Parts: sequence; structure tokens; C-alpha cells
Amino acid sequence: MATEQTRPTVNSDMGEGIGLHRFGNDPELMQIVDLANVACGFHAGDPDIMSETVASAAAHGVRVGAHPSLPDQWGFGRRPMVLTPEEVESLVRYQVGALTGFLARHRAELHHIKPHGSLYGMVARDPALMESVAAVARDYGVSVLGMAGTAHEAVCADRDVPFVAELYVDLNYNAQGGLIIERTPRSTDPRAAAERVTQALASGTVCAEDGTELPMRFDSVCVHSDAPGAPAVARAVREALESAPVR
Repeated sequence: MATEQTRPTVNSDMGEGIGLHRFGNDPELMQIVDLANVACGFHAGDPDIMSETVASAAAHGVRVGAHPSLPDQWGFGRRPMVLTPEEVESLVRYQVGALTGFLARHRAELHHIKPHGSLYGMVARDPALMESVAAVARDYGVSVLGMAGTAHEAVCADRDVPFVAELYVDLNYNAQGGLIIERTPRSTDPRAAAERVTQALASGTVCAEDGTELPMRFDSVCVHSDAPGAPAVARAVREALESAPVR
């Protein structure tokens, strides 16, 4: 049976500002990426920024996903909390619902859900919490972006929710395959980002910070908008993907 041939997409976390302040390189990245993960107000973003980001994505043909977070603007959603599955579902459902209002305003559709920051890591490790994210995605009929080989993927498979595995090029991996989250974004060498993509495509592996070779399956590459030099990194990733054979 013939299978559809595709290239991995490029996604970026966007709309991460508040009030008059904008954090990130959204205008430049909108011209490069395929998917925008839009902050929904709990770690960043506000109604005006959400509306502006959705409008920009629609104008550039970029598909929009919700980027729900823990309720922690002070810590930018990067500090874990102790929550029940019911609380996680309510947090995600509330934020996705807010975004869909702006999607309707700009005649766009919800494409996916990608948890942000510590919530991303919490649901990767805890299947019960991930069930809550999958329940919301199933209700909206959309996919979930996450890490292969974690509860992200396993729960989505169990619940028949489409899953999109991510590769990160501007964050390092530890020897266990987890992401190393730094308090402030660091600059990434575009050549190193392209090399990571090329290695992952060619061998199905990436190198952890200590040199450990990790298996890596991915359907999308994440480039964070708030990192210095993000547009150059995204362009390097795009070039690496387009120069590789179609999968």
C-alpha cells in the first residue's frame, strides 16, 4: 500500500507577551513556520495579543494550536504544581476555549494542542494527567504535539488522538531524553540546529548534552520565538528539512 510522503513541519510558541510588551520574534517567524502554538493567557498572552497572533497566522497560512499553561505568569509557566487530573483538564479546556473564540473571529480553525513549560513535562511523565489533555483534544478533534516515547504519545495512542512528535533544536536533552529547561532563553547556533535536524533525519538519533546518543522520532521541529536569533535558527531548520529526502 502506498503511503503519503511528508516533510516534518516547523512549529513555534507564539503570542507570548502581555499588555504593551511583546516577547519574541513572531512577525519574522510567521513567514517561516507551519504551526503557531498560541499562548492562552495563563503564562503569557492576553486577549489583544491572542487576537493579533491568530490574525497574523491566518494571514500567513500558518495553522494555529493552543499552548495552554499552568496559571503562573510570574514564573512563565515553568514552575511545576501539584494538580489533579480534573484540575488539569479544566485548565486546558478553559484556555483552549478562549483561543477558539479568536479563531472564530478570524475564520480560522484549531489545529492542535501543545502544553507549555512545566505542564508539558508533567503530562509527559504522568499518564493520568495526560489523559486530561487528550480528553480535550479528542473533544475538539485535533492532534497533540509532544515528545515521542512519553505519556504524550502513549495516551494519545490509547485514546485514538492524533499525535505529532517534536524535535527541539534550541533546548538540550539530558541523558534520559528529557528537555533541559533554562530560566532564560539562550542563543542557538543556526548551524548546530541544522546539524541536529540532519542527524535526526539520517540516523534517527540526537546527542544529549553529555554526548549520549538518544533515539529520536519526530514529525515537527520546534523553534522558540522568544530565543535570541530565532528567525535565523528557523530558516536553517527549514533549509535542512527541504534539502533532505521526503519521508
